[in-house]
Amino acid sequence: QVQLVESGGGLVQTGGSLGLSCAASGRTISVHAMAWFRQAPGKEREFVAGINWNGDSTYYGDFVEGRFTIARDNARNSVFLQMNSLKPEDTAVYYCSRGKGSEIVSTSPGDYYDSWGQGTQVTVSS
Repeated sequence: QVQLVESGGGLVQTGGSLGLSCAASGRTISVHAMAWFRQAPGKEREFVAGINWNGDSTYYGDFVEGRFTIARDNARNSVFLQMNSLKPEDTAVYYCSRGKGSEIVSTSPGDYYDSWGQGTQVTVSS
């Protein structure tokens, strides 16, 4: 029953930066793991970054290569993704998701993630 709303997407040049935000309402996310996924046209949804309930453990997809940082503010029921050194292949719709449990135990967009936002478009021009 939690509602998740992403914001911050847009158009940037190669090498630029964007910060994405995910605002939750209706239910708390403070005891849940949170994750960002992305999906490009014709491709499967893939794991970008995850963070456990209190923020002391983070995980990133192999393609991130140190360029992105995930963070959360449980007092404000929010999660963030800072993206730097963006590449054209980062172009996708980015989704915020809540895990059923408190830890990142899966990087697949399946049963473990029970709530999803509507997505925000990120486009990186070459």
